[in-house]
Amino acid sequence: MTRLRCAILDDYFNLALEVADWSKLSDRIDTTVFSHPFTSEQAAASALADFEIICAMRERTAFPRSLFDKLPKLKLLLTSGMRNAAIDMEAAKAKGVVIAGTQYSRDPTAPLAMGLILELTRGIGRENARMHAGEPWQTFAGVEIEGLTLGIVGLGKLGSKMAGIAKAFGMKVIAWSPNLTPEKCAAAGVGYATKEELFAKADIVTIHVVLSERSRGLVSREDLARMKPTAFLVNTARGPIVDEAALLEVLQQRRIAGAGLDVFSVEPLPVDHPFRKLDNVVLTPHLGYATKDGLRIHYGQMVEAIEAFTKRDDLPRKLA
Repeated sequence: MTRLRCAILDDYFNLALEVADWSKLSDRIDTTVFSHPFTSEQAAASALADFEIICAMRERTAFPRSLFDKLPKLKLLLTSGMRNAAIDMEAAKAKGVVIAGTQYSRDPTAPLAMGLILELTRGIGRENARMHAGEPWQTFAGVEIEGLTLGIVGLGKLGSKMAGIAKAFGMKVIAWSPNLTPEKCAAAGVGYATKEELFAKADIVTIHVVLSERSRGLVSREDLARMKPTAFLVNTARGPIVDEAALLEVLQQRRIAGAGLDVFSVEPLPVDHPFRKLDNVVLTPHLGYATKDGLRIHYGQMVEAIEAFTKRDDLPRKLA
């Protein structure tokens, strides 16, 4: 049997080979792990030109048509999750590349969003750093979230989970999305608001919609301008959903109290990005889905898919 080459991309944590049993493929697959992001599409093309199988981690590496054109040996592209907006599915189909995804047992993004809210309002991480640095006693007077209004943009699976967590903390919850109805809100036990009402009334706005051409720029400069000066914005969805330039402006001018951001228009976030210089922004490096539990499932199912592919069995979770 001809041995195939498999590239595991963007394994920032160096966990891919640890959390899944790749040994079951060792008789037919040579595996190479890439722990750092490629600096350009050309860099990706040069590194991956000889691989028949690629395992992509979410949208960390984009696969536009132009990259598929530079990967003549590619036969199987696996992605964590069951959707990946960074893959040109039509280009893959045209090139005869099979694409399959992986599932989640649960999604840890909503708890992370609540963690960002707690950091913004109680300064846990900030005060922890001060304590370890040997600095004086308390400097940060927090904000109680019980009784505050959380505005959720997007009341799907994640948004509904977020609503439940917020209510457990005693928060009032309102929601909006382009297709949301008062009836759906009532069924979820939250209040319905128009987009304008949500941004004007919420003490904290949290975003839980999928990135698409329709949702790109969904949170506009005008929406941010409606927010209270004491309000916070939290984004654990995707960076381009928010007008990032407008968000930077309102934060620099302190027209809102702050933001908790796990996602950005360009990732990894450049080291000289202005967000890094603001003391009213809590930044995390796209941690929403990044847990050992989730990665164990993703990489484990990738191994299963590769095994099925090499045995010419039906491929589980096939996307294209």
